[in-house]
Amino acid sequence: MTAPAKILVVFGTRPEAIKLFPVVAALKADPRFTPVVCVSAQHRQMLDQVLEIAGLVPDYDLDLMTPGQTLDRLTAALLTGLGKVMDEVQPARVIVQGDTATAMAGALAAYYRQIPVDHVEAGLRSGNIYHPWPEEVNRKIIGTIASLHFAPTDVSRAALLAENVAPDRVHVTGNTVIDALHWVRKRIAAKPSLADGLEGLETLFEGRRIIGVTSHRRENFGGGMEAIAEAIRRIAVRPDVAVIFPVHLNPNVRSVMNERLGRLSNVALIEPLDYPHFVRLLSIAEIMLTDSGGVQEEAPALGKPVLVMRETTERPEGVAAGTARLVGTETSVIVTEMFKLLDDKAAYEAMARAHNPFGDGNSARRIVELIGNEIGRKA
Repeated sequence: MTAPAKILVVFGTRPEAIKLFPVVAALKADPRFTPVVCVSAQHRQMLDQVLEIAGLVPDYDLDLMTPGQTLDRLTAALLTGLGKVMDEVQPARVIVQGDTATAMAGALAAYYRQIPVDHVEAGLRSGNIYHPWPEEVNRKIIGTIASLHFAPTDVSRAALLAENVAPDRVHVTGNTVIDALHWVRKRIAAKPSLADGLEGLETLFEGRRIIGVTSHRRENFGGGMEAIAEAIRRIAVRPDVAVIFPVHLNPNVRSVMNERLGRLSNVALIEPLDYPHFVRLLSIAEIMLTDSGGVQEEAPALGKPVLVMRETTERPEGVAAGTARLVGTETSVIVTEMFKLLDDKAAYEAMARAHNPFGDGNSARRIVELIGNEIGRKA
């Protein structure tokens, strides 16, 4: 009998953990595989929150997060740290997700050892190497290396084919974030205490229309973040709204938001949420205002319009489907688009009822089956 294939799953940030824990679960459930999990802890606290709710204990934890680290220092530490793990584990394949430094370095370290790389959430492109930065180039590097490309949509598949990736290497699977979202919602339904930490704010803001906000993009640091804060301040002037804003730990975000918004009674600047509480925020929010990538996928699954505070997006499917709208970081545009959704019921319903193009909750199962087919084909 053939021994189960070792599959090294590498991630380091909260979004990666959310999108890969369904894949790890699917690998564990398949006797053909032995998953080995290595985390870089590129984001320590926020990563640990997801590991806890998913019941996932890493086999390797590089614990690389240090305050104020530069991208080159982080990348060097990732390359050497992940390389050492690969030398010890000797995996048959390496799985990375998305566009982080961890994913890029994991793919590169595997390439140096001629280990096939499988890329979850492949093919997202904005067309601008500085937006999102450095994620756009990270994805392109992984796309050059990957053996199997798991594209969430037909649009991302087309982007890979345009870069001359062989068609038989690209598979449309949907996005695993929808798997994670459905899994966590079922957990909350069975055990409401997992997400009861927002009850105080729900009571405080009863009768108001909740706007959920996330913001952390590097390209928005400085003037962009100032403009976003001012837009939120102007929106919060309305007596019928309240803002719940889990503020990213990065001081480039915190200092601006605390200074501009910290004294507003209907703006709650709170600590970053674990995933169950974030899902709860998505559930109670009427609109999401974000510069995040993942929120563009998650919110539409719950019928919530998304205003994206970026000039470009590597997830154009949401814009095309009508679930998301690009509003940039100009204060007046953000405020105008937000008020349109708040005041025009037809405009709101058009976005809320649009079809979510990002998946059906079965992506992890498809991915594991495709990896099994690839290993079987080469056996």
